[in-house]
Amino acid sequence: MWSKLITGVFSLSSMFQVLSCASGEGKQISMNKMDNNLTTAAVGVNDDVQKTDTATFGAGCFWCVEAIFQQVEGVLKVKSGYCGGHVKNPTYEEVCSKTTGHAEVAQIVFDPKVISYDELLEIFWKTHDPTTLNRQGNDVGPQYRSAVFYHNEEQKKKASYYKAELEKNKVFDKPIVTTIEPYKNYSEAENYHQNYYNLNKNNNPYCYYVIKPKLEKFEQVFKNKMRKN
Repeated sequence: MWSKLITGVFSLSSMFQVLSCASGEGKQISMNKMDNNLTTAAVGVNDDVQKTDTATFGAGCFWCVEAIFQQVEGVLKVKSGYCGGHVKNPTYEEVCSKTTGHAEVAQIVFDPKVISYDELLEIFWKTHDPTTLNRQGNDVGPQYRSAVFYHNEEQKKKASYYKAELEKNKVFDKPIVTTIEPYKNYSEAENYHQNYYNLNKNNNPYCYYVIKPKLEKFEQVFKNKMRKN
């Protein structure tokens, strides 16, 4: 396990699970080579802590990403949406046509006094495969790309720094293809995509065979970051 990043240290365990969105299977990644002294001081820390902050991640199907971050203590709200494209307010069908440039994302509003952006990055890196281009499991297309959409320069620096350290220490057996993009043209997805797992877990096979196993593995790895209520 990585130690709490709120202390400013990216300390890693020897193994973790990268979970495939579409297959529901985990891939074990060796973490032995990762430096245990990756401090947030190297990229700067804002001393003026905000009441809330926002992170936006693309990591495959947004149903899966939303379901994971809803379980995290300190996360106040998660919305499924589209980000990074060249048109405004696309529909799901337009995004699926692969012509708008958008990624499916989870928009995460969090309390930085409870969980830091660094810790959310930790969860992001560990809960999907950042080495598959425009793909997570059987979900294929640019809308499923691995992406961090930064809201400010500090988020950009942190995402870039940790990506570089993961690559330098060869944590993954393939190159990381995660893009680090400016936050632009975000819009919430249609209502039927919101809170999808909680509303459909008893009647949608995708929830049972894909999202549920992924959540179970997430709970094993991040037991100390799970929501307490």
